[in-house]
Amino acid sequence: MQFRTDPKSGNRLSVLGFGCMRFPRTLGMTDQAKTEQLIAKAVEAGINYFDTAHIYPGSEETLGSILEKHGLRDRVFIATKLPLMRCRAYEDFDVLLAGQLKKLRTDHIDYYLMHNLSDTALWQRLCDLGVERWIAEKKAEGTIRQLGFSFHGKAEEFLALLDAYSWDFCQIQYNYMNINYQAGREGMLKAHGMGLPVIVMEPLLGGRLAADLPPAAQNLFTQADPSRTPVDWALRWLWDQEAVTVVLSGMNEEAQLDENLRIADASRQGMLSEAEHQVYDGVIDALNDAYKVACTGCNYCMPCPNNVNIPGSFTAYNMSYTVGRLSAIQLYAMGISAFSPDNNYSPRQCVDCGLCEKKCPQHIAIPAELKNVLKQMEPWWLRVAMGAMRLQRTKK
Repeated sequence: MQFRTDPKSGNRLSVLGFGCMRFPRTLGMTDQAKTEQLIAKAVEAGINYFDTAHIYPGSEETLGSILEKHGLRDRVFIATKLPLMRCRAYEDFDVLLAGQLKKLRTDHIDYYLMHNLSDTALWQRLCDLGVERWIAEKKAEGTIRQLGFSFHGKAEEFLALLDAYSWDFCQIQYNYMNINYQAGREGMLKAHGMGLPVIVMEPLLGGRLAADLPPAAQNLFTQADPSRTPVDWALRWLWDQEAVTVVLSGMNEEAQLDENLRIADASRQGMLSEAEHQVYDGVIDALNDAYKVACTGCNYCMPCPNNVNIPGSFTAYNMSYTVGRLSAIQLYAMGISAFSPDNNYSPRQCVDCGLCEKKCPQHIAIPAELKNVLKQMEPWWLRVAMGAMRLQRTKK
């Protein structure tokens, strides 16, 4: 395992971090046995940074119980996040943190984040509640060791937030498709120049850079080096950069963990050649031509009050432009339970309430894009089949 030093604390952080939002699941529940096996193997391989959050269902409890069971707490750094929308009074800070400490079975958080701190106005609201005094108290007593924020807003707001407080670290969405998106390279370099470790999330853009790449993009990678996978290309691009401290990966299969460990071990700063950078340029152009909606499948928009399967709809919609419309429609029909009379998750259920759009970290105009999904993914013959099947099942 490669390590990079956090200049603020001196901690040696594994370049590969374990993102705990997508633990293995069985029948909709976290698969404790599989998750335990993954975490134990990850720690033994040298991964020492584990990122979870209050809003990830069952994640803090699962991580805490596994670390305690195997006696691993002192071998890792735990990062978790304060849910800002639940902070309405000073007392809420203590209540929420206490709950997280209990779930994680620890007396301190190594890296604590303001979750999705999107702009300076939100930070000012927290300051008005007394968050700076609270942070100082918790750091003085050792309950919080390092204080940072995760970000999904506009570039100018990220730059302003960096100057708004004496942060210890930051976490941004960054990958070869998001060079000038959200905080982007400009924000990353400013943070690095201020001596902040930069934690990278969404290195594979919700899996879009790992599987089902458009043929044109895949061909460019294959022609350049047939021995390397798209995951290999995506992660090497990040670890090539000095400003990247830790790359988080939501690994939910042992094969994913093994692949990422192999790539991390072989990666170094400044390892990419000019020819390889040109390959990325071509792949970026191919992806921009193919994908229509920048959804990462994070599920922050869910649940929809009208049961629309928003991430599933966008996944199939994007696939219709990459792997073919008929194959994508088949996936779409299954993902929205198109033929069920009781559970219809089609975008047709959307009433333009806008709740999803307010929660989307990618700032997607979700109701408007869902209308485009309908045009592409529900042709007349599918609607006829859907109606006939529902009628038949209703009669039964």
